[in-house]
Amino acid sequence: MAYVPPFDYSRQEIKEELDRIRHPMRVVIDRAKNPFNVGAIIRTAHSFLPKEIVLVGTEPWYERAAMGMHRYENIRDVESIEAFLELVRAEGWKLSCFEKDEASVGLWDAELPEDAVLVFGNEDSGVDPRILEVAHETIAIPMYGINHSYPISVAAGMGLAEWARRRYEAGRTVIPRTPIER
Repeated sequence: MAYVPPFDYSRQEIKEELDRIRHPMRVVIDRAKNPFNVGAIIRTAHSFLPKEIVLVGTEPWYERAAMGMHRYENIRDVESIEAFLELVRAEGWKLSCFEKDEASVGLWDAELPEDAVLVFGNEDSGVDPRILEVAHETIAIPMYGINHSYPISVAAGMGLAEWARRRYEAGRTVIPRTPIER
């Protein structure tokens, strides 16, 4: 289990403690059209402590849906797909894109590297084709029935849970060295 600092710490102290135990993976949202979904993904991603959450695009998002967890996350806004792709190239990110219609691998067989950048598209058009062109892998989540896709916040939760399951299966638990000194 993760060490949760007492809430008598300041918000900044809690964030610093969480930053100490973050995982090397990132979450990217190719700006969802529904502002509630962005907040919901931030809330869900917080439970997995990614290095950062990258929001691509300039559409507003609903902070209340994040239930305050956005205050403890490292959120980077990137204004456009072009700026995001420049960032990907500059930092050498391996993109694991979740996109059913263009998938080359299923979730259970995907690589999902330690430092994966998990990319989720928007509700209407999925992950932008320019992002898919540079993806390390394009992943489909298994589904049955006649529904075309999962809600973006659900897909993000499943992708994050599978990334984490593999780390726990390999014996990694989240136990930090020592809490911050006050």
